[in-house]
Amino acid sequence: MPARMKAAVFVEPGRIVLDDKPIPDVGPNDALLRITTTTICGTDVHILKGEYPVARGLTVGHEPVGVIEKLGRNVLGYTEGQRAIAGAICPSGHSHACLDGLCAQDGQYSRHGLKPMGGWRFGNSIDGAQAEYLLVPDAMANLALVPDDLSDEQVLMCPDIMSTGFAGAESGNIRIGDTVAVFAQGPIGLCATAGAKLRGASRIIAVDTLPERLAMARRLGADEVIDFRAADPVDEIMRLTDGRGVDVAIEALGLQSTFEACLRVLKPGGTLSSLGVYSGDLTIPLKAFHAGLGDTKIVTSLCPGGKERMRRLMNVIAGGRLDLAPLVTHHFPLERIGEAYDLFAAQRDGVMKVAIVN
Repeated sequence: MPARMKAAVFVEPGRIVLDDKPIPDVGPNDALLRITTTTICGTDVHILKGEYPVARGLTVGHEPVGVIEKLGRNVLGYTEGQRAIAGAICPSGHSHACLDGLCAQDGQYSRHGLKPMGGWRFGNSIDGAQAEYLLVPDAMANLALVPDDLSDEQVLMCPDIMSTGFAGAESGNIRIGDTVAVFAQGPIGLCATAGAKLRGASRIIAVDTLPERLAMARRLGADEVIDFRAADPVDEIMRLTDGRGVDVAIEALGLQSTFEACLRVLKPGGTLSSLGVYSGDLTIPLKAFHAGLGDTKIVTSLCPGGKERMRRLMNVIAGGRLDLAPLVTHHFPLERIGEAYDLFAAQRDGVMKVAIVN
């Protein structure tokens, strides 16, 4: 095995470059994954633009698919050469948050409290997946073996966007027969639409403006789609529901405007399930919130991780319940990851997700 590897490294705002780095040493509880396929997330673009701070020199990326290259001496139940994935959120399995059932919030406690998103380590607090090799910490809590009959692209969405989108439907507690609105049909919103369908929603209304995304939303379970440039989505949803409103509204963009719109289309007693990452303070409009008297629920979710979550998501794919491979619209080798970032950040050429292959 070579001593060094290629990796996409954050240099400064506006610059992520392919560089040489040492292949990580494997500790007793770790595993080294040889990356075969990964992808770029919207969060990586925020890092590129300097909108989310990470250390200079950090390898970015948090959606790994690969082959186990080396195992630490304490890691049992796996063999080198097996295909595996790990979630974008890689919990330790033994923190206060993990033992309280909140693995996504695994992190470091201090007298100042717990850092939000503490369980997000890849490409945030440790080197990430846009490289030839990835060190997976706490491997027995995080490595999930890929079934032989599933391709890399079929499972590529599991580490982050599938898990996150499904969490929006799960946290919203969608019930059989519910009416659900999903605002924004980017990759996470599309997965929220698919998750709402799997949870039993009988009517799903998807909001976006790009024709290819509205078409994909229908493919993944939306019953009606609304182009927000052609019609006011709040008015249209209230018309479609005869003024009743929706049981659950999922916000998958992270804007004040979409957050408010979700509140305005809720029935009394409805749930706003928020997946967006917000860059500023949110304001809750008095009327839409029924002055606090409407039994409204607002819930948030961070991508659930860990090997059991990954196993369940792959079961959904293996069982034929959902195929997310069509979300991969473009392919690049790792050597051309700069071009991939340019395309994905600019949202050109109908891009949804890119596959970065080694």
